[in-house]
Amino acid sequence: MMSSPCLAAVPSPIGVLGGMGPLATIDFMHKLLAATPAARDQDHLPLLVSSIPQVPDRTAAFRGEGASPLPALVESGRRLVDGGAALLVMPCNTAHLWFEPLQAALGVPMLHIVDMALAEARRHVGAGAPLGLLATEATLDSGLYTARAADVAWRLPTPAEREAWITPGIAAVKAGDLGRGRMLLGKAAAALAARGAQALVLGCTEIPLVVDAGTAPVPVIDATAALARATVAWAGGREALAA
Repeated sequence: MMSSPCLAAVPSPIGVLGGMGPLATIDFMHKLLAATPAARDQDHLPLLVSSIPQVPDRTAAFRGEGASPLPALVESGRRLVDGGAALLVMPCNTAHLWFEPLQAALGVPMLHIVDMALAEARRHVGAGAPLGLLATEATLDSGLYTARAADVAWRLPTPAEREAWITPGIAAVKAGDLGRGRMLLGKAAAALAARGAQALVLGCTEIPLVVDAGTAPVPVIDATAALARATVAWAGGREALAA
C-alpha cells in the first residue's frame, strides 16, 4: 500500500513530555502555537504529547520523601521516542533535576528549559542584572537556576515567603483556583521587585498561568514561553538544513 504524499512530507515530530501539571502542558502548547510563524494548519510543527500526570511529585522526591520520578519520565519519554520524536521538550522546571539521566536513557536531543529561560533573561535584561526567581521549593533549594547562572545577582524568596505565598500559590494553580494562585504569587512577585529584582524569572510552569507581564511589577521571563520559542527555532534550523 502506497503512503499518502502529504504524510510522506511530514517532518519528524517534536515530543512534549508533559503532565506536570496538565494545565502547564496546555499552556506550553498554546505558547508553541503562538511562537510559530504559520499561515495555515500545515505550517505548524507536528507534535506528539505524552501528558501523564501520575509522574511522582518532583519536590517530594528531591526531599527524599517520595519516589523518584525518573522511571515514570523515562516511560513517558519512550512513548514519544517510539513514535518518532526527533526532539523532546519537558514543560516542567523541577523535573529538569533529572534531565541528564533522562536524556541519557532516551538518547534523543532535548532542550533544557532553564538554559532557554536564562538565555532570554540575558538578552532582555543583560548579563549580571538582578533577577528574582519564582519557583518550587525543590527548584530553589537545588540551585537548578542559580548554579547555571553564577553571574546573576539573584533575588530569592525568603523561607517565610515560600511558605506563605509561593508553595500554596503553586498548589492553588494546580488545583484550578487561579484567583487564589494569582493573589499569592503576586505578593511574592512584589516582594522580589521591592528587593531590587529588575525582572522575574517564572521558573515553575504553573506560575505564568497567573503572573505575566500585565500583572507583575517588573518585566518577566516566562520559562514556558522561552522553551516554546527555542523549540520553534530548533525546528526551523532542522528544516533549513533539510532544504
